[in-house]
Amino acid sequence: FFNDLWDSIFTPGTTPTLVRATHYSFAALLITLVVLCITTYNKHFYFLTAIAGCLWATLTWFIGELDKMKEEMAKQNAPVTEEVDVIDREETTEEP
Repeated sequence: FFNDLWDSIFTPGTTPTLVRATHYSFAALLITLVVLCITTYNKHFYFLTAIAGCLWATLTWFIGELDKMKEEMAKQNAPVTEEVDVIDREETTEEP
């Protein structure tokens, strides 16, 4: 896991290992903040917990949007199907 994580730092874009590490880090942060909320009853920890939860949700949404964009780019770069190719040939071979 750690070797893949180190390699993903130098790889452009998101990798599954980097996404997993991000989720683990935020889970550990939220667990720590919830424990601090329970043990101290400090309002600052409640706000920090809410901020960290919103940040985690935002990052998860952003990673999902990046995945959607990768899929759209893959569809745009996909090879042309034979049916479309046949239709194009028929249109170009017809004479007026």
